Amino acid sequence: MTGNENAQRMEKIVSLCKRRGFIFQSSEIYGGLNGVWDYGPLGVELKNNLKQYWWQVTVRDRDDVVGLDGAILTHPAVLKASGHVDTFTDPMVDCRTCKARLRADQLAEKNGVKQCPNCGGKDLTEARPFNLMFQTQMGASADPASIAYLRPETAQSIFVQFKNVLDVSRKKLPFGIAQIGKAFRNEINPRNFTFRSREFEQMELEYFCRPEQGMDLLAYWLKERIKFYEEIGISRKRLHILDVPEKERAFYSKGTFDIEYEFPFGRQELEGVAYRTDYDLQQHIKASGKTLDYFDEETKERFVPHVVEPSAGVDRTVLALICDAYDEDTAPDEKGKMETRIVMRFHPRMAPIKCAIFPLLRNKEPLVVKAREVQALLRPHMNVFYDEGGAIGRRYRRQDEIGTPFGVTIDFETLGEKGEELRDTVTLRDRDSMKQERVAIKDLPQIISSKIR
Repeated sequence: MTGNENAQRMEKIVSLCKRRGFIFQSSEIYGGLNGVWDYGPLGVELKNNLKQYWWQVTVRDRDDVVGLDGAILTHPAVLKASGHVDTFTDPMVDCRTCKARLRADQLAEKNGVKQCPNCGGKDLTEARPFNLMFQTQMGASADPASIAYLRPETAQSIFVQFKNVLDVSRKKLPFGIAQIGKAFRNEINPRNFTFRSREFEQMELEYFCRPEQGMDLLAYWLKERIKFYEEIGISRKRLHILDVPEKERAFYSKGTFDIEYEFPFGRQELEGVAYRTDYDLQQHIKASGKTLDYFDEETKERFVPHVVEPSAGVDRTVLALICDAYDEDTAPDEKGKMETRIVMRFHPRMAPIKCAIFPLLRNKEPLVVKAREVQALLRPHMNVFYDEGGAIGRRYRRQDEIGTPFGVTIDFETLGEKGEELRDTVTLRDRDSMKQERVAIKDLPQIISSKIR
């Protein structure tokens, strides 16, 4: 696609997200809060499906990973030890022409001179460091002793709780501690819809190991994470692996890979997989004076474990799912005329609603009663939606537009009016192919469940 076509595609995606209830601008009725987003009825279902699947494959399906839910409010000593207080900064400049504040490392150049993206001005201040953390006060007094921070990442609570988790879980190396949670960064320029936000969620795993296992486990987790994105329906051809050069890696990293996705606004990072050595635990040992080491019962050796960290953004992955799923094709309307169909081709396990249930006519009580029975049958197994308003073709289109993979129509054959052999059967429609098959109502939970797992 050309740059203009990609921009148009992104505009359509943003419009659909608001129109159908995936994502709203936070505090919109008051002009909006820049870099902050609210997830609507469909967005929260999509987001929860993603997080639940990540938790399932990362924690519950494994014997070597346990979970943690750390606090958002963070002791300043934690972030002082990790380096965030002193070095968690972006270079910031001001445009003297339009007064905009900008990230210096993201400015375009024209004839070798950086310029403001808003007004085109070249009269910019010198770059200065801008700390990205949100600071707050705890308690009734506003003094230096009451300072706390909203965590800029979820990882640090895992490191400071390493010893407690190790003691209670009785795990042997290698093992991991996983966490899903909110993080906050005061971005200078939030942009690209939800991609770069000031409030966001992370899915992070800290996988602790012996030093000699680090590089092998880095390769292992990179492979596992690529497999995860394929399993949730993201096209492999739009995923790219960047082997981050040594000069661009954190100084303590022995290897870092970025998993990138081709968004309409360009190739951007979805997840980082990094071999962080023992840097984080060593920093907290020095700052706290506490032991955060591991004792190997077999070798009788005591040492500080190294760690491999796959760190994914929930909101970025949701946006990738939406961008990857968005499609337009043509389909006949109820009169047979071809029209453009917007369809979200979510993988069934990610789709916000798994199955829509339609009585053919809303004014035929037997059809409505039977449709409600089907709804009650399926509801314990999946998220379903009942719709009786409008022509059946229009109802199909509404569900295609939000990515519902299956539709069940209750018609007169269901009632046995066209032969007893069809009584208590329904049509099951597939979103992508639009093909329909006749199935027994009693078989619906098993048939649909097998397709959405």
